[in-house]
Amino acid sequence: MPRLRLLFPLLLGFLAMPVWAQDAPKPPDEPIPSSCLAMAQSVPGATYANYSPAAGAPLRNVAESGEVTITYAGHSTYLIDTPKGVRIATDFSGVYGGNPAPRVATMNHAHRTHYTDAPDPQIEHVLRGWNPQGNGPARHAVVVDDVTIRNVPTDVLRWGREEKDGNSIFIFEVAGLCIGHLGHLHHKLTDAHYGAIGRLDVVMVPVDGGMTQSLANMSEIATRLMSSVILPMHRHSTPMGEFLGLMGEKFAVDYRSGRSLTVSLRSLPKQPTIVVLDGV
Repeated sequence: MPRLRLLFPLLLGFLAMPVWAQDAPKPPDEPIPSSCLAMAQSVPGATYANYSPAAGAPLRNVAESGEVTITYAGHSTYLIDTPKGVRIATDFSGVYGGNPAPRVATMNHAHRTHYTDAPDPQIEHVLRGWNPQGNGPARHAVVVDDVTIRNVPTDVLRWGREEKDGNSIFIFEVAGLCIGHLGHLHHKLTDAHYGAIGRLDVVMVPVDGGMTQSLANMSEIATRLMSSVILPMHRHSTPMGEFLGLMGEKFAVDYRSGRSLTVSLRSLPKQPTIVVLDGV
């Protein structure tokens, strides 16, 4: 019994430490605190728990409360407006969401409709999901006022050619919410990827059915993430009904007439919900 008393505090200390799976994308040299990372990320086959209020967990600190507005600008660009007024444009090509200029622009993949080499000089932070120097993956860990932004690199497979670390899943931690944009994701995610991503309360998923990957693969990824809100994007080539049909009865469907959704930690739906905003 005395030995168990000694071991128990050590075990608690170990669980409190951030754990990175051995083959997962590594964090930056000075990792920033994350409330979204799963504790069991290095356990093979583990699926992390969803700690949203819908799962019965207590709310986080009141300082993390507030509403986030998410607007579908077009194609794969969503605008995220934080409680402190930081505007982020995801998968920014300059075609959508550039007026007024956001403070942060993320570009998941160096594909002509997903990035620009000439971003507006007013954009304070331009975060590319690949490393332009080509010597390893992109690494981002950025705090802008009330939002923390990090990335998880993935590969790109196009026309039989592999671009190692050519895409990034960007994760935005704001107002206690974990918001993820899968970008131009071309392959299934490994346990290591899921561990590095952590919990996502809101996730933006490509549903083109071919330019990225099959709808079956994407529905499998979305089901494992089991986010409270799923926002389809890359909607140009596949009827929405095909994706919705694969997701099954576990997911509610909410068609909106407008392009914007306001969400907070307190207002997350009790049932995981696919929200289809207006736009293409």
